[in-house]
Amino acid sequence: MEKRIFAPSELILNPDGSVFHLHLKPEQLADRVILVGDPGRVSLIAKNFDTIECEVENREFKTVTGGYRGKRLTVQSTGIGCDNIDIVLNELDALSNIDLDSRQEREMKTQLTLVRIGTCGGLQPYTPIGTFIASVKSIGFDGLLNFYKGRNEICDIEFEQEFKKQTNWTLALGNPYVVNSDEELLQKIAGDDMVRGVTISCGGFFGPQGRRLRIPLAIPDLNERIENFEFKGMRITNFEMESSAVAGLSSLMGHRSLTCCMVIANRLVGEANSNYRNTIEQLIERVLERI
Repeated sequence: MEKRIFAPSELILNPDGSVFHLHLKPEQLADRVILVGDPGRVSLIAKNFDTIECEVENREFKTVTGGYRGKRLTVQSTGIGCDNIDIVLNELDALSNIDLDSRQEREMKTQLTLVRIGTCGGLQPYTPIGTFIASVKSIGFDGLLNFYKGRNEICDIEFEQEFKKQTNWTLALGNPYVVNSDEELLQKIAGDDMVRGVTISCGGFFGPQGRRLRIPLAIPDLNERIENFEFKGMRITNFEMESSAVAGLSSLMGHRSLTCCMVIANRLVGEANSNYRNTIEQLIERVLERI
């Protein structure tokens, strides 16, 4: 079978041969990647490295590749939202599994290990501010995975249907999807000091997460329905904005992924901590040691 050639309009490259958004070349990417939303957090992680190979930055996408205790790692910022994850993961996969010169898929595939370190809002009494949560499952409110073939094959359809049933879900909000994290990576990274939970990735910070400022919410009690959801002993533990796309695209591409977040706001009690740098550094240290 003749290999498909990815047209310049589909796989856009810069004049120097780097991928369009990330400005990276294949040799600048490690097989183990830590994803963060905030470009400023890249330096916070990279300061722990023993060596630095490269630093690349374009828009909200900042990359540092280097060495940490014998491990070659890349730290990559994504910006906020599942739409940005679509850009980042597709370009990271292209760097790994497409020959950028011939624009053809490589026969020998590279499997990336992707761990997202982020912040989130806790939704249960046992997820107070400062809690570390490893996402066993991620529920996507964003709809991103619905645009890709194979979505049902990698999703937990039973969990998805039960979620829609218990929350009296309306498809006016889009069809949610549920994806598992990589089990082996979960056991390795989460250890015995992170809460294993179910994470919802929302398509926004305010209305989609049940925050009302001046615009009334379409479903005022949706958060209460989410907090009360339980299926097979699992409850929804936290809101954030990226984990479902990381888990879903990784599964479709054949990569391993996990999201680990620190709770900086507990929605049940209405408390938040915006000065969380010291605590996030503890989460960073654990992930660096275990990845």
